[in-house]
Amino acid sequence: MADNLLQALRFFGHARASSEIQDLPGVSLIFCGLNYAAFNAALLARPVEGDGQELARLIQVSAQRFDSRNLRWTCWVCEDFLSRPALRDADRIFSRYGLRPLTQAPGMFTAELLPPNRKLPQLEVRPVTDAVTRKAFAEIMSLAFEIPAAVCTAVYASEFAWTGGVTAGLKGYVGFADGRAVTTAAAMLTGDVIGLYSVATLPEYRRLGYAEAIMRQVIQEAGAGGTVLQSTRSGLSLYEKMGYRMVTMFNVYIAD
Repeated sequence: MADNLLQALRFFGHARASSEIQDLPGVSLIFCGLNYAAFNAALLARPVEGDGQELARLIQVSAQRFDSRNLRWTCWVCEDFLSRPALRDADRIFSRYGLRPLTQAPGMFTAELLPPNRKLPQLEVRPVTDAVTRKAFAEIMSLAFEIPAAVCTAVYASEFAWTGGVTAGLKGYVGFADGRAVTTAAAMLTGDVIGLYSVATLPEYRRLGYAEAIMRQVIQEAGAGGTVLQSTRSGLSLYEKMGYRMVTMFNVYIAD
């Protein structure tokens, strides 16, 4: 699950001509080319041994790289990558380098989806392959997650982001209802597991089954053996009804 997340977030490191990825021993740094914390990310590349000294070293290295560019950034940490002493001291360690807890995202898995417990709406799902779908993906992400429109347009509406050749594996989808783009999802295939990301629905279309409808179509098309995702609080109930269970927790820290 942690590897799938890392591969998916690498999208931002290839989204623009000024984007960059630095794979360092123990940590991967993703620079999106904009000063937007959610798209500049550090992720632990492997479990961290010991009582927190190695975690502190990796965070210090990451902070130095982002701070040298005067960028806000986030760090994603899978709890299973830390020893108990390191996990206990994590907040203090991150605080030392100017980061605070932002959110917790339950890591969820299912080997097989449960049948729908309601009738799902009709949805035409199109891959993100042209200007229309790129623009729609960017607009829905902006409205659903309250991301500045200019940031979403610069990243998700960019042809370079989706066709640069280095992001093969991450695929975006837009769901249309009666001709209107209303929901999105992105999929990352690693091995025989598909990770779902950017599941978003326009506010006026929520709680009507559109997110579930696009997820099921994307998973069916991928034909993977199992699926993983990192849940938001609002999505947790839906995912549990679809058959997902929490198997780990991701702690997200942000630099102020």
